[in-house]
Amino acid sequence: MPTSRPSGRRFPSDFVFGSATASYQIEGGAHEGGRGPSIWDTFSRTPGKVLNGDTGDVASDHYHRVAQDVAIMKDLGLEAYRFSVAWPRIQPTGTGEPNPEGLAFYVDLVDRLVEAGIKPVVTLYHWDLPQALEDRGGWANRETAYHFAQYARIVARALGSRVDTWTTLNEPWCSAYLGYASGVHAPGVTDDATALAAVHHLNLAHGLAARAIRDELPGAKVSITLNLHVLSPASDRPGDVEACRRADVIANEVFLQPLIEGRYPADVFADAGHITDWSFVRDGDLELIHVPLDVLGLNYYADQVVRHGQPAVGDGEPGPDGHKTSRHSPWVGCDHVEFVPLPGPRTAMDWSINPAGLTRLLVELHERYPDLPLAVTENGAAFYDDVVDGRVHDQDRLDYVHDHIDAVGAAMDAGADVRGYFLWSLMDNFEWAWGYDRRFGIVHIDYPTGTRTLKDSALWYREVVRTHTVLPPVVA
Repeated sequence: MPTSRPSGRRFPSDFVFGSATASYQIEGGAHEGGRGPSIWDTFSRTPGKVLNGDTGDVASDHYHRVAQDVAIMKDLGLEAYRFSVAWPRIQPTGTGEPNPEGLAFYVDLVDRLVEAGIKPVVTLYHWDLPQALEDRGGWANRETAYHFAQYARIVARALGSRVDTWTTLNEPWCSAYLGYASGVHAPGVTDDATALAAVHHLNLAHGLAARAIRDELPGAKVSITLNLHVLSPASDRPGDVEACRRADVIANEVFLQPLIEGRYPADVFADAGHITDWSFVRDGDLELIHVPLDVLGLNYYADQVVRHGQPAVGDGEPGPDGHKTSRHSPWVGCDHVEFVPLPGPRTAMDWSINPAGLTRLLVELHERYPDLPLAVTENGAAFYDDVVDGRVHDQDRLDYVHDHIDAVGAAMDAGADVRGYFLWSLMDNFEWAWGYDRRFGIVHIDYPTGTRTLKDSALWYREVVRTHTVLPPVVA
């Protein structure tokens, strides 16, 4: 995939370059340190749910290799590290007194990051809900939002002001729709009404947790990370325009408007009124959800073109979101929304590659919310990598990252207030329903031995971080 954008762009000295991971994807140690089971432990052990029957029991073995991994981050010069806390390590059943061993693991991680001069950016929820809470209804149960707020309070109290930014939720779209509508993610439920209840309770959880964090840590920087879909209609025909509108409402507006504007879009009640009566939205909920954000995190991998047609779902084939699909669509209330395959290069996830979509996303959000700072909290690409003579020549990934960092700069040139870029991912890991078949890391993991090898993309990114310059995408 040859690069298509120029090199040489410089970023301000206060722009933050970092990398990101998620607890279940890298930690391993699934049965150690008092950790309880999560929905992903259960889901990955269910036959047919994860490619090759892979689980996160060992993953990248980060639980036992924290010192080594932080040393790698320091060597790369990372200015920030975005990691997630595993709720089942802190409260094995999702409620009750905190587990001291679980808290100690993250206190130690934060200590090491601060000592290395790396800003800790904490995500409180990256999909590993305690199984005990799912047994009581999971995110379809309103009480889960209140349990989440108590968990957030515990972690905020333990890690304190050394944390640079607190992110409540990662990609609630995935948690709600892939977990409860299409069922391709844990907990594997396929019920549209349940998915919509999960949407609301995730929004509520964010608001309650943000308030708990600020109660514990006045002045704390609070964020949420959304995977907003960059959508375009296939044509100006009314059917295609309507399909795009419906997809935008259910994917984007159902999160953006309550979180930032304190209301739900009227369209969603009409579009999905045949699915649910929305009785789970109670008086006062929107006031609780609507908490001022210090920064909005955005995860971007690909844009999408939609048209009026039949939903693009199959049985286990890659869908437009890069996840395994099922006969159930995650696009709740979008019965006639079809995704158009785009021409051009694609990643190993079968995602199209279009850096201009990232520029568009950042600029449009800035124009809509000019006073809200933005950060790219995930961006990267999966390709198939091999270690050859001690090196991993991942030129496709290097080109991808080069072009997307430049696309962030283009958005900033257009006025977007973007504060940072977090490359996904620091290391190869458990890629959810794809198991260990897809590699996103800039650090190669040999899973049988745990050996870490810096890929060419890591060597290049190290120099980008050092110079704050988009260097030519070559490594000697």
